[in-house]
Amino acid sequence: MPRLPAQDLERARRFYSEKLGLDPVDERPGGLLYRTAGTEFVVFHSTGASPGTFTQMAWEVDDLDSVVAELRRRGVRFEDVDVPGLRTVDGITEVQGHYPSKGARAERAAWFRDSEGNLMGIGQLLR
Repeated sequence: MPRLPAQDLERARRFYSEKLGLDPVDERPGGLLYRTAGTEFVVFHSTGASPGTFTQMAWEVDDLDSVVAELRRRGVRFEDVDVPGLRTVDGITEVQGHYPSKGARAERAAWFRDSEGNLMGIGQLLR
């Protein structure tokens, strides 16, 4: 189960509710349990190190463009990436050769950060 750190748990709760449309299904001491797309994750209070630069959690979607448009409408800002082999255009990239075991030739993907700086991804497999 993914566990995402939050320095301000109430700020994180507002982000997940207002921006992603997710409300916790349970609350634990110092943490919020969410359930979405057949999986669970926890956002927990942490005063530890800041989040990393790698994707901490990702969702697979059927229509990346509509999900990105809806999240932007809710105020989510997408990351711009420009590194060798990976460049976003208007927040979206296409990566060739991702997930051949799922019958995909490529994946379209976009990344954003939650209110606590955790890097999230959304992707659409291209078959």
